Amino acid sequence: MKIPQIGFGTWRIKDHNEGVESVKVALETGYRLIDTAQIYGNEAAVGEGIKASGVPREDIYLTTKIWTGNFSPELVAPSFAESLEKLRTDYVDLLLLHWPRPGRHEAWIELEKLHQAGTVKHIGVSNYTIRHLDELLASCKVKPAVNQVELHVYLQQPELIQYCKNHDIAVEAYSPLVHGARMDHPVLKDVAAKHDKTPAQIMLRWCIDAGTIPLPKSVTPDRIRSNFDVLDFQLDDEDMVKIKQLNTHERINDDPNTMA
Repeated sequence: MKIPQIGFGTWRIKDHNEGVESVKVALETGYRLIDTAQIYGNEAAVGEGIKASGVPREDIYLTTKIWTGNFSPELVAPSFAESLEKLRTDYVDLLLLHWPRPGRHEAWIELEKLHQAGTVKHIGVSNYTIRHLDELLASCKVKPAVNQVELHVYLQQPELIQYCKNHDIAVEAYSPLVHGARMDHPVLKDVAAKHDKTPAQIMLRWCIDAGTIPLPKSVTPDRIRSNFDVLDFQLDDEDMVKIKQLNTHERINDDPNTMA
């Protein structure tokens, strides 16, 4: 599996026109991984933005997610068909189960069927802990290609990253910029000054150098472009040691450890 080093996230983009324009700008900037989900309510905007960009569909790594309310075996395929219609495509590159909620085992079997049918190139999960992955790997026929989780400099999850690496599961990092909070930390400002970058760019580069794929979201064209400008430098060992000290295990989203 080949997947871009950085993707464009669309969580919390509710306005249709704003969604269309932000996806268009992202693709024009150079992003080739676009991430959405059924529950985001913006799959139609994403599909329209892809079309408006003029970038060939085969050059885009498109991801959506099955919402927990559609985990029943009889709902997975029909809800996915609706997603394809909204996205204006006949396949997605990656389809994820959104949360490790009850019914996930049955829903995974349905994802395996979609994968076999060819309408999904890769299947994976989101918000899975090591415990949830252990359960899945013990019973699945098709191994998850990706685990998308909350991950940033304040929630570094090294054990989960290593576990996924050991099992050849790519890790995607959502909320890599902590929703814009705490970018003024002295460590981030110091490392940013060293590389002539912004603290946000340092946070995104840390995700890449930690072996994960960040999915920054913005609707502001300048920030969309700035977030992509992280591929021309690397953090050195000294930077990584400094940033490691920021790991407070702080979550800004729901904790999947509390789920069944």
